[in-house]
Amino acid sequence: MALQIHQFPCLSDNYGFLLHDPDSGETAAIDTPDGAEYLRQADAKGWRITQIWNTHWHPDHAGGNKAIVEATGAKVLAPQEVEKLSPIDRVVAHGDTVALGAHEAGVIDVSGHTNGHVAFHLPDDGIAFVGDSVFALGCGRMFEGEPEQFWSSLDRIRSLPPQTTLYCAHEYTAANAKFALHADPDNAELRAYADEITTKRERDEPTVPTRLDRELATNPFLRADDPGLMAKWGGAAPHETFAALRAAKDAF
Repeated sequence: MALQIHQFPCLSDNYGFLLHDPDSGETAAIDTPDGAEYLRQADAKGWRITQIWNTHWHPDHAGGNKAIVEATGAKVLAPQEVEKLSPIDRVVAHGDTVALGAHEAGVIDVSGHTNGHVAFHLPDDGIAFVGDSVFALGCGRMFEGEPEQFWSSLDRIRSLPPQTTLYCAHEYTAANAKFALHADPDNAELRAYADEITTKRERDEPTVPTRLDRELATNPFLRADDPGLMAKWGGAAPHETFAALRAAKDAF
């Protein structure tokens, strides 16, 4: 049977994700911004959390590990940096594989927002959980990484199959759209996307998940190698244009 994904709001602007395999009965918590809320949501679905997959160490992504582990005995699979907050049962890094029942996910290094940030890509299911590496029409703030490193990470995401559904961790899309339109005002597909986002948010509907093919056409941070954006924002190489875009977004 296909995997089931339960998405729900968490904290002020996070999304929580529970990934459930009906065949094995296993459930993975993808990041843990609020342990108590994850436990409530899992209980309401009749699911027991058996694994935690953390994308990075920030408290709004791993801060609920302890509460969930104490309640369920779930095993924590996470990059080494998560040990800043709580114990890990299995350290994962680029090239590793994790499994939920018979469903396998590849671990991808997407460092830049933080060092050690990973994404979980389930190719047979056409989905990826990308944490704060990339958002709908945006990307994470560069807290620990360097521009060339972050651009390389985004390039790994760009290399996934275009139809991949991206589950990013925050409802930042309306604000991201405003900057994207500032960065790339002549992009007709972006303007149409921004209009859809405005309508969704007026209805209090989520803008997550998104699809990679749409982001490739509209997200300026994934398009830092576009000649028009390079000419507008400067940079002799894509990572330099990315750095200029990220700095402009930080000050926007």
